[in-house]
Amino acid sequence: MHFLARLVRGIDRLNDVIGRAVSWLTLAMVLTTFFVVVARYGFAWGRVWIQETYVWMHGAVFMLAAAYTLLHDGHVRVDVFYRPASERFKAWVNLVGVFCLLLPTVLVVLYYSIPYVQASWSRFEMSREAGGLRGLFLFKTIIPIFCVLMALQGLSLAGRSILVLRRFPGFTVDSRPIAEIKG
Repeated sequence: MHFLARLVRGIDRLNDVIGRAVSWLTLAMVLTTFFVVVARYGFAWGRVWIQETYVWMHGAVFMLAAAYTLLHDGHVRVDVFYRPASERFKAWVNLVGVFCLLLPTVLVVLYYSIPYVQASWSRFEMSREAGGLRGLFLFKTIIPIFCVLMALQGLSLAGRSILVLRRFPGFTVDSRPIAEIKG
C-alpha cells in the first residue's frame, strides 16, 4: 500500500505541476487576443498566424489541463447522490467510473490518435491557411499527451479510491490533504 500511496502522490504532483504551468497560457491567450483585436480594429492590421496562436493555446490549455482539472475534481459531475455520500461510496463510484468510463474512453482516443499524429508528423503538417502556423504536427501531438495524462490521473484516482477503501491513513477521495479539508 505504501508503494501505491507514493505512486498516487507522484502522479498527482506531475499533473499539478503541468496544470499550473499550462494555466499561464490563459494569460498569454488573453493578451494575444487583445493584441489581435486592437491591431485589427485599431490599426487595420492582422496576420493569420497570430490568430491561430491563440486558438492553438486554447486547445493546449483544454487538453493539457484536463488531468489537472480531474485531480482537483473540477469536471462536471451529477452530485445528486455523490456529494452527500460516504467516502467509501464515493471511492466505489470513482473506481467504477475510472475502469468502466474514463480509461476505456481515453484508450480509444489514444488508439485512434496515434496514426493521426504519425501521419501529421510524417509530412510535418502545417496550417492549411495561407500565412498560418507551420507546426500543426506539434499541436496534434498534444492529443496523445492528453490521453496519457488523463489515464495516469485516472489510475491515480483509482489508487486513491483503493487506499480509501483500505482505510490507508492520510487519504480521502478528495485530492487535498486531510488537514486542508478539515481546515
